[in-house]
Amino acid sequence: MITRDPRRFAALAAGLAPDFGPATARAAFLVAPDGFALAGESASDNRYMAGAGAFDAPRALAQHRALHQALSATLPTACFAGHADTPDALFPNNVFATARPDAAVDAAAAPRLVVGRMRHPVRQREAARSDIRAWFTDMLGYEPVDLSGQPHPCELTGALVIDRARGIGIVGLSERCDETGARLMHEAFGLRATLLLELAAGEYHANVVLAILAGRAVLAAPAGFATPAALDALDALYPGRVIRLSAKEHAAFAGNAIALDAGTVWMSAGAGAALSDATRAALAAAGFAVRTVEMEAIEAAGGSLRCCVGEVF
Repeated sequence: MITRDPRRFAALAAGLAPDFGPATARAAFLVAPDGFALAGESASDNRYMAGAGAFDAPRALAQHRALHQALSATLPTACFAGHADTPDALFPNNVFATARPDAAVDAAAAPRLVVGRMRHPVRQREAARSDIRAWFTDMLGYEPVDLSGQPHPCELTGALVIDRARGIGIVGLSERCDETGARLMHEAFGLRATLLLELAAGEYHANVVLAILAGRAVLAAPAGFATPAALDALDALYPGRVIRLSAKEHAAFAGNAIALDAGTVWMSAGAGAALSDATRAALAAAGFAVRTVEMEAIEAAGGSLRCCVGEVF
C-alpha cells in the first residue's frame, strides 16, 4: 500500500509484525569528501547549505575520516574515494541504497542495489560510478534496480525514511522526490506500506527532519512537514517513542540521526549538544545511547551524519 492518508497507513502498519528483515544494517559505506566545495545547483533548494567561504575542505576530510574510524569500531565500514566533479558525493545514501525482499515471503531472495535518480545534474553524475556499482553487483552479488535513467526524482534514503523491521516507509515529497518517484522507490525497496507526506517549504529531504531508530523509536521535527499533525499517526506504531524535536534541535540536525545497532543512535556533535534533557531521557528510555562525531565542516554542505552513511542490508 502507498497512500497519502496517515490514518490508513497507521491502521495497516500497526498490524505488521517486525519480520520484514533486520532492523539495522550489517555494514556501511561512505564516500570521502574529496573535492569538497559548494555545489551551486544543490544550494538552489537546500537552505541548510552555507556560502562558499564556509567550506573548509581539509577540516571536512579530517572529520569524515574520524566518522569512518568511529563507525568502523561498530560495524564493517567501507569508504570510496570522492571526485572533484561530484562535490556532494559525500552524501551517498541519496544515490545508492540496498534492500532485501520481504524475509517473511522469501528469505533466500537476492538483495538489491537501488540506484536513485537525483534532481540536479551535479548529483546525477554520481549514479554513473562503476566502482560502487561493481562493488555491490560483482563482488557482493546484489541485483541492480536502476532508477537513475527515468525522469522522476527519487533521492532514496534522503527522501525515504524506512523502518526496516516492519518494511514500511515515509516519503517526504519535495523537488527532490515527486509522487511517481516515491512509488518507484516503494517498489524497488519492496516495502509493505509507504506514507507520502509533503515537506514544509524550505525542506529538501525527509531524513533531515525524521529518523526511525532500529524500528523502536522516532525522532521527528514537526516543523519540517507541511502538515505536522500527520506525524500523530506514528504514535500508534511507536507508542510513547515518538520524540518530537524542538526548533533548536531541528536546526542542529538532530533529526539527521541513524541507529546502526540496537542500542546506539549516531548524530553530529552539534546535534548532540542541542538535545534537550527531555530528548536525551526519551532516547535512554527507548534503549539508546547517543554517540556523536564532529561534523560542522561537513554540515556546511547542507547535510549531517546520517546523510554520509550508506547502509548495507
